[in-house]
Amino acid sequence: MMHPDTELRYINDEIGYGVFATKFIPKGTIVWAQDNLDQVLDPGFVETLDSLRKQDVQKYSFKNQFGKYILCWDKARYVNHSFHANCVPTMYDMELAARDILPGEELTDDYGTLNLDEPFDCLPESDTERSRVMPDDLLRYYPQWDRIAAEAFQRFNHVEQPLLHLISPKHLETIRGITEQRVAIDSVIHLYCRSQWQTRQQWKT
Repeated sequence: MMHPDTELRYINDEIGYGVFATKFIPKGTIVWAQDNLDQVLDPGFVETLDSLRKQDVQKYSFKNQFGKYILCWDKARYVNHSFHANCVPTMYDMELAARDILPGEELTDDYGTLNLDEPFDCLPESDTERSRVMPDDLLRYYPQWDRIAAEAFQRFNHVEQPLLHLISPKHLETIRGITEQRVAIDSVIHLYCRSQWQTRQQWKT
C-alpha cells in the first residue's frame, strides 16, 4: 500500500501516470508496504496467461527475491523510474523515503531494484551515466542503495509512520534493532533474483 498522502496524476502521453505527494513526506517515512491485498503470482502461472494479461503483469509488477511477481493492488503499480529515486527498497517488504519529499513531488523508484525481466531503456536524466536499467543492477549498485536505506532508517523513529501497522511482525524486531543502531540493515543484494534474460545472455557467451 502506498503512503496515504499520495495521489495518482497523469503526466503525459509518453510517461502516462505517476504517483505524487499531496503533503510533505519526510525522509525515513515508510512510503510503501506490501500487504495482503497485493497479489503474489508464480511465474509459471504468469506464463499461462494470454498475451494481454501477461504483458500487463510484467509491466505493472516487480519480482521479489524468490522470483514471484508482486502485483500491487493500489496506485503503487504506477510509481515511475528515476536514477535519482526518492524512494529506496529494504529487505523488510517496504520502501522508505530516501530524502524529504515535497508536496507535488513525484515519488520514484530505481527500477534497477525490481528484478526486471528485460533491460529497460529510460528517458535521459542529468548527473548520471546510466541510461538503461539492467536486470542485474542489484549486483552493481546495492552498496549505494544500502547506504541510502541506512541513512533513511536513522530518521525512522522521528517521523510519523501511518503504514507501520502493515509491516510483518517478523520484520519489526529487526527494524527496531536497526533504528536503535544495535544491528546493521540486511543488504538489498538479497533481493536479487536471476532473470530469464540473464540466463539467455549466459548461454550466448
